[in-house]
Amino acid sequence: MTETARTLAAGIWSALGGRDAAAGVLDIVGEGALASTFAVSDLASASIAAAALAVAELIEARHGRLPSVRVDHRLASFWFASSIRPLGWKMAAVWDPVAGDYRAADGWIRLHTNAPHHRAAAERVLGAHADRESMAPAVARWRTAELEAAIVAEGGCAAEMRSIDAWAAHPQGRAVAAEPLIRMVERAAARDFRTISIPRSLVQEVRPLAGVRVLDLTRVLAGPVASRFLAGFGADVLRVDPPDWNEPSIVPEVTLGKRCARLDLRTATGRATFESLLCDADVLLHGYRSDALVRLGYDADTRRRLSPGIVDVCLDAYGWSGPWRERRGFDSLVQMSAGIADAGMRWKNAEVPVPLPVQALDHATGYLIAACALRGLIGRVRDGRGSEARLSLARTAKLLVDTRTGHDADAFPKETHDDRIDGIEATSWGDAKRLKPPVAVHGAPMRWDLPACELGSSPPVWA
Repeated sequence: MTETARTLAAGIWSALGGRDAAAGVLDIVGEGALASTFAVSDLASASIAAAALAVAELIEARHGRLPSVRVDHRLASFWFASSIRPLGWKMAAVWDPVAGDYRAADGWIRLHTNAPHHRAAAERVLGAHADRESMAPAVARWRTAELEAAIVAEGGCAAEMRSIDAWAAHPQGRAVAAEPLIRMVERAAARDFRTISIPRSLVQEVRPLAGVRVLDLTRVLAGPVASRFLAGFGADVLRVDPPDWNEPSIVPEVTLGKRCARLDLRTATGRATFESLLCDADVLLHGYRSDALVRLGYDADTRRRLSPGIVDVCLDAYGWSGPWRERRGFDSLVQMSAGIADAGMRWKNAEVPVPLPVQALDHATGYLIAACALRGLIGRVRDGRGSEARLSLARTAKLLVDTRTGHDADAFPKETHDDRIDGIEATSWGDAKRLKPPVAVHGAPMRWDLPACELGSSPPVWA
């Protein structure tokens, strides 16, 4: 295990409030690194390790023993890219035809147009275009800061490429730097987590999250990574999406182990169903903009009233303070804003922005979200208290930038069939293989009981 991964894992575990004794059961095996000016592979191992240590502590709280944890450094990096291998079918295209980086009048800017309403917002500013080639001249006429502001004002998503120093001096960069990596607050609870029953048939093979209900309101990509991890240790995960939402390029990757339903929270029926689900949930994951649930009538006080003792974990793109606290954002945009793409371009001596080799901010934050949920559940076991936690892609970006140690060349051996789980996963799109889990918790194997499925393929009820 590299010293950088060890240091990162220790720092994350400390930010989570984890015990030093628990960190002593961790082993990270394997070598190699994804090519980047940043320590991407070390972040992969460290974030997965933190989530797995939280699993181990929960097992100790529920079963009285602290199991060992082993993270495969190589598989951790593979999982930060993708874990599914379709057999005879193809995943949908990742990017919309006009999404990407563009040279503007005074620098670079990235447009994120995967969602139809985000593309429509960009086109209200730049005009309708079929592809990047036709969009480029329209972008070139704008200055980056002005175009970013115009698209955001229309409800779209764009990010000017800034340097690390420029981001550090920016009001939002300063706000993010002042935030902790993880903000956790304990709340009083009206019901005790220890009353959740564990089926006798599962006691011999520990499923640490058996009987735990996770209500997942998150979308691309960090939140779904978190709930996939929780499902791997036995949680009943119900993902809920609006009627018109889809993300075809990643649904087969992230719905493993879950059931997926749709609800319209703008209708009385949808709200009643949602409130019933929330009342019976143990964990709530949400990644809407900071004001979205508030505008729907579900602020933090209301959520606690509906579900006393809930473990409530919230993801923001650009942090929960500062002028951008309600701004839409995605991994690729935060990389542009926070100086990562600029640093990559300088490292490569390239003429275009150079992002991370994988969407590391999303994936790492996803495992931190899972760790927060688990730490919250540990609190429920010990004293019956609920909790609230907040994380952001931008704060994870600061963690990575501050670490900085990178690698010039991809040093991993190529993936082989031995890296894949035995057996076939019968997904909604066809058969597939899945990579072996990147982590092993002794006595509690990580496995998923449900294959990846389409959004909206299940009714909005608990199993």
